[in-house]
Amino acid sequence: QVQVVESGGGLVQAGESLRLSCRFDGLSFADYTLAWFREAPGNDREAVSCITWSGSDTIYADSVKGRFAISRDNAKNTLYLQMNSLKPEDTATYLCAAEETMPECSDVSVSYGYWGQGTQVTVSS
Repeated sequence: QVQVVESGGGLVQAGESLRLSCRFDGLSFADYTLAWFREAPGNDREAVSCITWSGSDTIYADSVKGRFAISRDNAKNTLYLQMNSLKPEDTATYLCAAEETMPECSDVSVSYGYWGQGTQVTVSS
């Protein structure tokens, strides 16, 4: 049985940083392409960042390029999202996702079979 546990969200002021974590248990973590999505009230689910199973490719939404960094630690079965220079428009519920051996990143949520429960990030101005 696959278990996914997210952590790291919170309330911060604009310009501050947060690091989100997402631990996957019960799957061959190193074989999975991983992604972060976010949902804000009234908006569709948005792809934020992705890292392929090999770690050779990463993508970012234009809105977070240069501020966010995705990484993975296969020894810890954990995905990270380092978020710097946070803005009020980054306020959302952030969700991690995984899919086995996708050769390329996808920004389409239905491409991913495993999801975290979501962690709230709130950025005040």
